[in-house]
Amino acid sequence: MVKKVMNYVNRYRMIEPEDTIVAGISGGADSVCLLFLLAEMQSRIPFTIEVVHVNHGIRPDAARDALFVERLCEKFGVVFHSVKENVKERAKENRTSEEEEGRRVRYQAFEQALGGRKGRIAVAHNSNDRAETMLFHLFRGTGLRGAGGIRPVNGMVIRPLLCLQRKEIEAWLLKRGISFCTDSTNGQDIYTRNRIRHHILSYAENEICRETVANMNRAAEQLLEAEEYIGRQTQAAMKRCVHDAGQQGVMVKIPELFREDAYLRGRILLESIALAAGQRKDITSAHIKGVEALFRGTGSGELHLPYHLRVYKEYDLGMIKKRERKKEGKAALPEGEKYEVAFPSVLQIPGLGKVEVTLHPVKFCDDSQNIPEKTYTKWFDYDKISSVIVFRTRESGDYFMINKGLGRKTLQDYFVNEKVPRQERDRIYLLAEGAHVIWIPGYRISEYYKVHEDTRMILQVRVVDKEG
Repeated sequence: MVKKVMNYVNRYRMIEPEDTIVAGISGGADSVCLLFLLAEMQSRIPFTIEVVHVNHGIRPDAARDALFVERLCEKFGVVFHSVKENVKERAKENRTSEEEEGRRVRYQAFEQALGGRKGRIAVAHNSNDRAETMLFHLFRGTGLRGAGGIRPVNGMVIRPLLCLQRKEIEAWLLKRGISFCTDSTNGQDIYTRNRIRHHILSYAENEICRETVANMNRAAEQLLEAEEYIGRQTQAAMKRCVHDAGQQGVMVKIPELFREDAYLRGRILLESIALAAGQRKDITSAHIKGVEALFRGTGSGELHLPYHLRVYKEYDLGMIKKRERKKEGKAALPEGEKYEVAFPSVLQIPGLGKVEVTLHPVKFCDDSQNIPEKTYTKWFDYDKISSVIVFRTRESGDYFMINKGLGRKTLQDYFVNEKVPRQERDRIYLLAEGAHVIWIPGYRISEYYKVHEDTRMILQVRVVDKEG
């Protein structure tokens, strides 16, 4: 097994002579195996090992794990960095899940330990973790990059054990009489990845194909190779179609864009938006479709995207740039502004307050899962949404569907029928996809977006301050 991992490390050039390798060691089977294998590799490649252990402050037995790892480091004579954080509190403060916040805390600790030295960060993901990640990404919606799951090398992060299955690791440790800690939460279904591991991937291995994990990892390698190829093609196309004008934003040459292949167009637009935003997180396929539709159309419309991006056209140029925002201290945000909805997200909307947006799959076997009847918590059929959705005030041409026959009613007529005061109409924020009004909070939703028996993914929108 040492030879197998060494070949994998060499294949991806994970470790170079004189590197400092900062290893994330939790004390579990995978990370203990990682530390032992790294120590064995030192006889072949001259490099230094340092260990970082992060106590997330969640489990009562976490202090035991920290002590175990510290003693292991003493045995190997390696530097030990211990970090303790209250991940639960940080997750609440940052409005993220404990899983996401825990990951952020760990990688911050790893990067801080490495500092500016030459080297890499080694983590202990195995091929089962990769298969679980592939499924997780596919279930939530992903592109080619996400479908490939975890990468062997991602920037400064290396994963030497990605070529090993969990059962190989545990068998190797058992044969050598090497002890490790067992995370008490691993057997619980409190995290999404645990549920995939216990119920989906295990079922596939037992009932469909015993080589499920190995087959998925071979597919992952091919997907990542395809992604790298398409990435090179995208960069070449960017040179033909896109100009980064710095403070003036990103300019897309629309005629050149539409000469490219349809798939490549989407990648060009994704890279262009990410270039203007400075990051790609929360940029979804709905945003890409919305921008492409705007650039293809003959009108002079405008879109607002996450990170305060404004997208519009100037003749044959598509412009993507940051919006200028007025500084108003703690005053309410200006009326008339559009608030782009990402999945998931938390927004502050004038007149509504805090709005939480979440996505979750329909549990077909759970008869107790009923559509909420609350005035300010609504479910929508996510698959019916084909472009960007926003919270905004009313615009000319707004409409929604009023019955199962999908008859239309204009928003103006609805306000008149409901006797909404004229002076209030321009101050009501509504959720819309283009001119189609999805929901008027406090009033009604469009029939078109309602959840039905064929719904696969639910978009939940909750106005927190109104529900109490």
